[in-house]
Parts: sequence; structure tokens; C-alpha cells
Amino acid sequence: SPLVAHQEPCAMASAPKKARTEGNGNIEDGAQAGEKKEEGAKEPEASRELEEDEKGDSGPRITESVEFYTEDTTLNCMPTAYGKMLTPLTDGGLQYFLAGARANVGITSMRYMFEVKIVEVMTPAEDPAGKSKMPPPRNLLRVGLATAGSSLFIGDDENSFYFDTEGAYAHNKEKKVVAQKFSGGDVMAVVVNLDTSSQNSDSVSLFKNGERACPPQLIPKNLLGKTLFPSFTFKNLTFHFNFGPVPLAALPFKCRMLQEATAEHVSVKPQPQKPKDGKHHVLFPVCLPNEGTFDWLDLFLESNKQYTELSDRVILEWAEKSGLPRPKGYGTKTSNDKPEMGFGVPMLDDGSIRRVIQAVAPIQQRNYVIMEVKSNLLKEERKEQLAKWGACGFKRTAAVMLGEPPGLFKQRSQELALKAKQEVADAEFATKRAEEKRQKLIVKRQKQLEREKKKAEKIAKKKQEALKMKLEFERRKREAAAKGETLEEEKTEEKPEEKESEEEEPDDQEMEDVEGKPPKVELTADEKKQWFRKQAAPDLVPYVMSTTFTKFSAPTLDEGFDDISFEWYPAESCQDYMKQWVRDRKLTTRVEDLQPSDWFMNKLKDWQKILQSWHQKQNQYKALVSKKAAEAASKVAVRDAEMKKKEAASKAIVESKTKEAAEKRAEGDEEAAKKAEEEKDTEEKRRALEIEEDDRKKEEAEKEEEPAVDFDRLDVFGVEDILDIGGGQPIFSAFALEDWTILGLRFEIHLLAHAFRRDVNDPDRAGIHAEHLAFYYNKYYKKTLTAKMFGVETIKELLDFIKDTVIISGKNQVVQPLLPDDMESLGVFAMLTEEARRDRTRRVDLGDESARLKLATGPAAGVSMVTAAAGAVRFGVPTAVGTGAAVVRPAATPGAWQAGGAASWQRPMTANGVGAAYRPPTSYPAAGYPRPGWPQFGR
Repeated sequence: SPLVAHQEPCAMASAPKKARTEGNGNIEDGAQAGEKKEEGAKEPEASRELEEDEKGDSGPRITESVEFYTEDTTLNCMPTAYGKMLTPLTDGGLQYFLAGARANVGITSMRYMFEVKIVEVMTPAEDPAGKSKMPPPRNLLRVGLATAGSSLFIGDDENSFYFDTEGAYAHNKEKKVVAQKFSGGDVMAVVVNLDTSSQNSDSVSLFKNGERACPPQLIPKNLLGKTLFPSFTFKNLTFHFNFGPVPLAALPFKCRMLQEATAEHVSVKPQPQKPKDGKHHVLFPVCLPNEGTFDWLDLFLESNKQYTELSDRVILEWAEKSGLPRPKGYGTKTSNDKPEMGFGVPMLDDGSIRRVIQAVAPIQQRNYVIMEVKSNLLKEERKEQLAKWGACGFKRTAAVMLGEPPGLFKQRSQELALKAKQEVADAEFATKRAEEKRQKLIVKRQKQLEREKKKAEKIAKKKQEALKMKLEFERRKREAAAKGETLEEEKTEEKPEEKESEEEEPDDQEMEDVEGKPPKVELTADEKKQWFRKQAAPDLVPYVMSTTFTKFSAPTLDEGFDDISFEWYPAESCQDYMKQWVRDRKLTTRVEDLQPSDWFMNKLKDWQKILQSWHQKQNQYKALVSKKAAEAASKVAVRDAEMKKKEAASKAIVESKTKEAAEKRAEGDEEAAKKAEEEKDTEEKRRALEIEEDDRKKEEAEKEEEPAVDFDRLDVFGVEDILDIGGGQPIFSAFALEDWTILGLRFEIHLLAHAFRRDVNDPDRAGIHAEHLAFYYNKYYKKTLTAKMFGVETIKELLDFIKDTVIISGKNQVVQPLLPDDMESLGVFAMLTEEARRDRTRRVDLGDESARLKLATGPAAGVSMVTAAAGAVRFGVPTAVGTGAAVVRPAATPGAWQAGGAASWQRPMTANGVGAAYRPPTSYPAAGYPRPGWPQFGR
């Protein structure tokens, strides 16, 4: 067959036309068609060339020059000013990228040829890391044909096919070696035969230096009947292209070149229209992050193919089509606007490619779309970009897409969202089915092993029975021989094997059942209401978003734009939409570059000193209590010893007098006996009085040891001095580890909430969003805030422990402080913690185990509550060492500080200068400050 791709260059035989046209269009079709040879067909001579000479055509020739339009070449493809050559850019990492070009004249019928000649093989400087990571070959040229509008990288899809310098013929990423390699100086001629009268019709042939390099190759079936344009893809080499009229190397037969084509046999692409004002356009799309940015761009490019996109997204796609390996794959990226390159080669990862493209793009006559999500939203960066393009004579236009998109865009967005959702469902279904199939195969294998085991047992049993019968026969034979008799062997009929009762399961049917079809998914009602679909990666990484979104603005003509088009909302509505969008994001977006102020650091140091003094006061009080208890115990021990000694002496006297009275009475001296008894009674009365006196002294001692105040009945918020509620006892005398922990948390969140509002200095930021509390806590205190350390799952549950200090208010879920930021005393935090401790103790005593704090102390908590990491600050445990002066307590006019701010918060003082007792406020403003849970404290 003339269409079989084998390694005998000129051994070709004719075959039925049907065998050439019924293939499925891939490389293997030629081989399959070639195998169907007619019986009796004669093999041609080895040197015979089946392509015949051109018969001639009197039709009019094309008058247009076969060339490359700029829009049909890649950015790194540089045409020379003379000599009809193409060369690639090789600086800044572009030596790893393919270049591509497609001619303006396409073949529709008959037979034509074109040539290329490699004139230079480049060896650009390479990064040492790139030599081992980038795939070979370093120099490459693909020569082929493609349809109009297809990828400039031929062979990348089903709309093109090619021969390359490695001697391969390829289509739709399938390759097969059909010829020898080509090198510098070789002339490669491609002959495209679409002549229906030729035996080699619908084929393409490659010639090297005028000689056939391979048998004719079938043109893929899906490309038959389509216009095929000469196309080239190359890397690190310069080549000369020749479309005619005279070939560089004559072929064994006469064949017209493409420049001499008959007009009706080809299709000439119209030359791109020149701009009316003589300027090409550069378009700057202005879209808010995650609000249809790249979806709008894709829609725009589909209907405006004359535009070239400039973005990092395009660079990644270009790298993928160039075959560059990316360790994490091309499906993983941190953002759409500036995805990390991640090739592991400095030349590719440091932005050098972007720099080269930005330098070369303005000198090429193209229409561009500058897709920079962040830069197009920032006024200063827009001005910088406009200055570069204005000097090159481009018309600079901004396309603003803000607000509600049109119906066509919503429909496209929902289609893409449904497609993505279906892909996820298909992947989950495939995973589930693969697991089910694996389980069924395991069960099948187990059943098969069981059957084999039973079969082996039956065979072993039969062998054992046969051996037993043989041994029995030998014994009987020996006995018969001893008697002189002859014993003949009995013939036993073999029983037919019993058929297995278990029937083979229909495994194939089971596997078909396992395969099944994935379920069809649909968008929910809420998803259909969404204007924009959620993509796998955000447009901007969180850090870039949080540090720049407050500067976002809509473009204006005074920035240097020649024109601004508002695609969705009018100009005034766009400005309002942008401002509202920024305000909304301020409540939910973290301030990444926020730094603690001096005010915060001073307040924290003051707190640490006070907390240190409180710890010392508790330790002193506990030591005093222990000392008094020890002294009391010592006194009791001495007193008990003296009493025992006196009791022993008194007992001895009583026993002596009792004995003496008995002896005297036995001697008949009644008077002496009575005297002894009187002395015994006197001693007993004295001892009774002594015991009574001792009991009185014990009662007096116990009264002296009683505390000066009934701690359990103490009104916490009526205390004058938290360091001495009576007898030197502080209000926090009963604090354990968990109480100090909650005390520290209570103040730290209170201080953080106030410091954030001071440091951010933005009226639109009402406070810290609950989801970002842990982030700001780490930024300010340099330690981790984890809800699980406190035995709860969420930050909201954690804040329930201190809802007398801070609350989460409103639909924006902002953390709001309930106490002012500039108090004369911090003793209120100890009061609140003591009241909470009592409430928690009462609830536990009543059987409510949920009230018990479950502080984590193991490694699973991330940070131990008992032993903190070196340099870390534990909750409630200060790091600053120092002694604090006596604590002064404030008194608040209920509701005053919320209404007028910290400056209007009155602090009435008593005559002696000590603050009056603090009590929780009895009323709160209606807006944003719901009353905390004071009723749970019995108030």
C-alpha cells in the first residue's frame, strides 16, 4: 500500500482507494490499510516513485504572497527582514519554550509542496538546574499542516499533524518514527497530496535533500476536507522557509510549490485589517478578584481572536504545551493572577520570561489584552503600564466589569460551574467504583482459592485411598503367596467425578455492574443565584488581597487612557459598587501587614507587671496561711502534750489516793481512808476544771484562726481592695491554673480588640472578625490561640468563657469589647474571673459536668498549659518580672463609656483616693452591644 508507514523508503504498491479512505485517521491507519493487500498484487520495484509529474493546470495562480501574519505567530517568533527566515527568542528562559507560526495560505485540493532548511542550530546559555530537568531535544523543528484557528503548536491537538527533525510523524500527541533524523543544512520538503485522482490521495510525504525520506503517510480522517495551512513549531534553531516558486532541492517528480498554486485549489486568509486610526489596541480589563475575571476574558477572546493575552496564566499554558515538567503538575496553583511558576529552574521561576515578553510585545503589531487582576485595579500600577504602551503608539483602553454581569455571562458561569461540579462527582464516582471493583476482585479471588483448595483436597483424598488399596492388595498377595496361591489384582472402576455444586459466578456481569455510569449533578437553587462561579484557586493570594484591596479603584481618563468602556454597570454605579465592595471586604479580610503599636506594648507590659504582683500576692497569702496553720498545729501539739502529761499525773494521784484509802480502810483507820478519798475527789475536781479551762482556750484559739471575712459569702463586686478583702486575703486566693489561664485570656482578648481598632485606624473596620481572631492573636502576642487547648472546638465557644468581657456582635461576626480601653485599674478582670470561678464551681457541685474546664496539657494541644515553650508567654502568666503598686479599682457609670467613648467614662473617687467598688453595667446601648450574661452570676 502506498499509505503504509514502514521503513522501506521507496517500496510502495498501489492499493484500492477504499483502503486509503476508510481508516480512522490516526497513525496506525496506514499500517492497518497496508495489511489488506489484494491477492495476487505484484510488488513494485524498490526504486520506483509512485508520485507522478505535475500534469499542469491552466487556472489562474494566486497573486498573494505566502507569508506569516503577526497574529499567527507566537510572541517569541522573530521573522528576519530578508531571506525568509524565522528565529526564536532565547533569552530569560525562552530557550525552553516552543515557537510557532502558521502560513496565510491553506491547501484545499490537488498536490503542492513547500520546503524548510535549517540554517543555524543554537546553543543558548542554560541554567545548570535546567540541564537535568528540561526534556530533550534541545533543538527541534516540526513541519506540518494545521487548520485555521488551531493551536500554533502543531501536534498539540487533533487539528494538526507534522514531521519533525527526529524523523517522527505525529498527530494528536501520538508519534511514530518513519524516517531518519534531520540536521543543519538539510532541506526538508513536504508534499501534500489532496488530488482525488492520485493513488496517493489524502496523504503527506517527506523528502530530504530531494529524496524520499518515508512512505506517504495518511492524513488523519478528521482533517480530510478541511483547509490545511503550512505550520511550523521550533526551538533553538533558525530555519529558512521556501514556498516557491523554485524549490531548493529538486524532487524525483515535478510538483508545484505553494506560491504557484491555482487560486481555486487553496484558501487565502484575508490580511488583518489595519486599525482605522492606525493604532493597535491594548486592552486593560478591570475586574474585582473572584468576580468573573478570567471567565470574562475567555468569552472575550473567543469572539475576538485577533487579541493576544499577556498574563502569567498564558506563560504557564505555554510552558505546558512546550513539554516543560512542573513538579507539582499544572493543575496546582496558588492564584490565577500570579501563579507560581514552580519549575525549579531559576530562569523560569524568577520572572525573566515576563520581563522579555514585556520588552518585545510593544514592538509587535498586535492587539493585546493585559490581564493583571491586581495591577489593573491599582491606580499607580495602571499609570506605570500605560506609560510603557503609550510611547509605542497603541490605543489604550480600559474595559470595566463591575456589578451584576449580563445574562450571557451568568449562563456561561453556570455552565462552567456545572461542568466543574460534574467533574468532581465523576472523580468521586470513579474512586468509589474502583474500590468496589477491588473488593469484588478480592472476594472473587478468595472464592477461587477456596475452590482450588477443595479440589486439591479431593485429589489428595483419592491418592490416599488408592495408596491404601494398593497396600492392602500387597498384604493379601503376600499371604496368598505363603499359601501357594495366586492372587489376581482386582480391577476397580473409576467413579465419574462429581460436579461441583457451586456454580461459577457471572464475573463479567458483576464487573459490568460495578462500572456503571456516574450520576448527573445539578446546580442547587443557591448556586444558580450566584453571579460568579467559585474556582479552584483564588484570583489573588490572601496576603496580596489583604494588603492591596483598600487601594482598589476604577480607572479614569486622567490616568492616561484613550478610552474607558463600562461593560456591566455605568461609571457612577461602578464607583459606588467598588466602594461598597471595599467596605464589605474590610470586615472579613485580614490586615496582613498590621503591626502592634507602642500603646499595645506598654499596656501589655503594665499587665504583665500587675499579673506578676498578683501571683506574688497569692503566693504570699498561701505562705501566710500555711505558716499560721503550722503555728496553730504546733500550739495544739504542745498543749495536747501538756494535757496528756497533766492527765497522767492527775491519774497517778487519783490511783494513789484510791489505793491509800483502800489500805487504810483495811487497816481499820477509817479517818485516814476518808481523808485519802477527799484528796482524790479534790484532784478529780481540779482536773475537771483544768480540762474546762483548756477547752475554753481551744475555742479562743480557733476564734483567732477564723478568717476576717466569709469568703464564700463575699460580694465580689463590692470589694474595696482586691489585694486585701480581709486579713490580707486577696480576691484571687482560690485561683488555680485554669483560673489564671482564663484571667490571662480575658485580658488579652480585651486588649487585642482595643489595640486592633487603634492600630488599623479605619472607621470601616468595626473590629476583628471572629474567624481572624487567632491570626491577630498570633501577630500581637507571638503565640498560638487554639480553641482545643481549652476543650472546645471553635473560637466562638472559646469566647463564651469570657462573654462578660468581649462578645461577637451583629451579622458581621465582629469581636467587640465590653470594657473601656483606658481603665485606672485592671482589678475588674480578677473580679470577673473570681465570679466566673464561683459560678463554675456551683454548677459542678450541682452535677453539671459541662461547666468543668478541660484545659489541654498534652502534646496534642499544640502548646502545653503547664510548661510553655521557651520565650512564649503563657495565658495568665507574665514574663516581665517586677512588683506592682497597690491596685486601684475603677467605678463605672453604667453605659456611659459605650455612649461617649473612653474619654467620657467617669471614674468617681472616694475621699481616701481609693476607687469605689466596680459593678457590672446594668444597661447597654441598643446597637451592637447586647447585654452579657450577668444573670448567671445571680445578678
